[in-house]
Amino acid sequence: MNKLTIATALIGSVLLTGCVSNLSGTTYSRAEARQVQQVQYGVVQSAQPVVIEGTSGFVGGATGAVVGGIAASNIGGGRGKDIATVLGAVAGGVAGKQAEERFTRAQGQEITVRLDNGNTVSVVQEVGEGPLFSPGDRVRVLSGRGAARVTY
Repeated sequence: MNKLTIATALIGSVLLTGCVSNLSGTTYSRAEARQVQQVQYGVVQSAQPVVIEGTSGFVGGATGAVVGGIAASNIGGGRGKDIATVLGAVAGGVAGKQAEERFTRAQGQEITVRLDNGNTVSVVQEVGEGPLFSPGDRVRVLSGRGAARVTY
């Protein structure tokens, strides 16, 4: 690999790291700060491990295409080199999107809570650095603006 390929791969990995967001019950986005949320109390009925899909956006595909195109451009000469560059860019783009999805996947929990008012809700959230919930745990369910989280 030449220096340009290595630099492109490094920049791509830094960009991918910037795309990782936390979906745990203890992390709030800037937009969620200072927003009113409904608070309900209840008891965890079940807590199942789940995998939260990663993102598959522009950054991984674009980075992979650039790296693949540059790497393949070192193959052959003349017209063969042009074809190799295009095929390398396409293959790199596909591989980059897949790598981004795998890199941004997260371990989560599907938490089913029987609320004190008799209703039952289910919330999926990232485990991250947050707590693992178990049946019988007394919890709070915070909800608002189409999102919900479970906390102690």
